[in-house]
Amino acid sequence: MKIGFLGLGNMGGPMARNLLKAGHELVVFDVQAEAVAALVQAGAQAGASPGAIAASKVEVIVTMLPAAAHVRGVYLGADGLVANAAPGCLLIDCSTIDPFTAREVAAAAAQAGLALLDAPVSGGTGGAEAGTLTFMVGGDEAVFAQAKPLLAAMGRNIVHCGASGNGQVAKVANNMLLGISMAGVSEAMALGVALGMDPVTLAGIINTSSGRCWSSEVYNPWPGVVPTAPAARGYSGGFGTDLMLKDLGLATEAARLAKQPVPMGALAQQLYQGFSHAGHGRLDFSALVRNYQPEGA
Repeated sequence: MKIGFLGLGNMGGPMARNLLKAGHELVVFDVQAEAVAALVQAGAQAGASPGAIAASKVEVIVTMLPAAAHVRGVYLGADGLVANAAPGCLLIDCSTIDPFTAREVAAAAAQAGLALLDAPVSGGTGGAEAGTLTFMVGGDEAVFAQAKPLLAAMGRNIVHCGASGNGQVAKVANNMLLGISMAGVSEAMALGVALGMDPVTLAGIINTSSGRCWSSEVYNPWPGVVPTAPAARGYSGGFGTDLMLKDLGLATEAARLAKQPVPMGALAQQLYQGFSHAGHGRLDFSALVRNYQPEGA
């Protein structure tokens, strides 16, 4: 299958490579020339622009872009995908954006006779490289069935979430909960250690008791508890604080528009905002535990 792929960053680059490994022909574009060159070296063709890729008779176009403004520009601009894609071309946006923008772009695509799925992912850069991502997909069920084999080249768990925008709803709700739960685990671990508990013993009790969650068991923020967690390597790699802050911002803005109260989500957003403002935005989001540790710990 001939596929266009736009957005070759930390997530998009490995996803595109997995499509190449699956035997697909790729035409790629990114504003960073070195990212395009790396994919060309791996076997892809370079596209001159989003519009040029759309006009190159690709059957599917996948996008992985930083924010809603980029999605609007790439899809709705004069040199964008909607204006230039051939009839029958399937559009799949894997960016993490707000559900309202996703629905706006899907409606514009539908008016042009094009099907668009919103398909944000979970699993981080490790999942992107291993091809084990979770895809949360919004859009027509028949179109989802058409896209599922292609998504299976990049992911393991592919879930239809309902109508357009619902993939983004699932993503922002899940990541809001993740931000809240990590803050809670950080507080609990810090309290236990401050009261004299060994952190490994405390984590073991939490993870066999009612406080157990992914943030405590798999990604525990306290150094020395989980050897594979970012806490064991100085909070490098993983899912950055600024990325979590972006997702919490999407969740609280969506909640504002829906008039749905999310007080814990808003508090988590402020915690990560302060941590980023203090210069820690590039650290993994579990480094938030440092807010609860004494200086020098």
